[in-house]
Amino acid sequence: MNNHRHLQRRRVLQFGGSLAAFACLPSFAADPFRWEQAEPGPGAIGPELAARLDQGVQSGEFANLHAVFIARKGKMVMERYFEGEDERWGTPLGKVRFDADTLHDVRSVSKSIVGLLYGIALAEGKVPALDTPLLDAFPHYADLAGDARRRRIRIVDVLTMTMGLEWNEDLPYSDPRNSEIAMERSNDRYRYVLDRPIAAEPGERWRYSGGATAILGHLVAKGSGMPLLAYAKEKLFSPMGIDQVEWTAGRNGEAAAASGLRMRAPDLARIGQLLLRQGEWDGRPLVAKDWISASLTPRAAAFDGLRYGYHWYVAQQRDGTPAYLAIGLGGQRLVVVPSLELVYVIFMGNYYKPDQLKPLFAVQKLIGESVR
Repeated sequence: MNNHRHLQRRRVLQFGGSLAAFACLPSFAADPFRWEQAEPGPGAIGPELAARLDQGVQSGEFANLHAVFIARKGKMVMERYFEGEDERWGTPLGKVRFDADTLHDVRSVSKSIVGLLYGIALAEGKVPALDTPLLDAFPHYADLAGDARRRRIRIVDVLTMTMGLEWNEDLPYSDPRNSEIAMERSNDRYRYVLDRPIAAEPGERWRYSGGATAILGHLVAKGSGMPLLAYAKEKLFSPMGIDQVEWTAGRNGEAAAASGLRMRAPDLARIGQLLLRQGEWDGRPLVAKDWISASLTPRAAAFDGLRYGYHWYVAQQRDGTPAYLAIGLGGQRLVVVPSLELVYVIFMGNYYKPDQLKPLFAVQKLIGESVR
């Protein structure tokens, strides 16, 4: 990726935490596993927002917008779905008419879900503790463990993407030199990651890395004795009433932990609501409160204006309060703003378009202008 596109990536990440309050429009009927309808009231977002979204899609301003879902104070306040070209992890699906029941690639939003799963598995004693040397979890790579600097990489460095290994996802994902693509095409996904040249001391420098997430997903699957999706369903999704979800497999047959998850917009918003509830759902602690807090604590400088916790981005709003983000290629976005009890999801299908940020910014600007 050239400098312009690298700047675009930084801008898309910066923009996500800046929106303010939302209010009410109709939704689902209430039940334990569906979003409850918010009652109209003062300061509500009016139908003009939905109409403006429709107009923007028709005009091409919001090119290939697939879904917008907004919730506040635990209730759904707006959802809007459209029709557009889509794919499943690179496989074209043609034109899809989206609705609340349509699965969508969330791409690198998958990384943040894996971060939560590692916390669940850690509480169960199924994965290595954070201060464990990473290579202790891969004893069959004894040759790599002979490198003293590589031995200093710990699990916590994987969670914060500060392993200190060379990794380049600035290149287009159609380029075989892109590190995630090269990893998927390698004969051994995990050796490929762990054998990258050392570029910095562990914990010293943040570097965006799908390889880090691949490592975490593998450790969860290995420690639980279950495929990653099966574990996610049992420990996270099913208890939340999320009964339709996919995780595309990579070349080695294991889930593509960094980018292969497919979810419905209302269900992804539930993950945001889980953060607001500090890991508790329907009176049941699914993710330890301490892990939620630790995951959302800034630990490394990431892209401009953003810091990184345990596989979650942290942005500071103008009023000084935090917003938490999970972000995926092509316009996928989950944003959580605790001070407003706000969660919103955007799905788009602009995975490889060089101007993919322009329609995304336009949608976010419209939502921001609709705040009352």
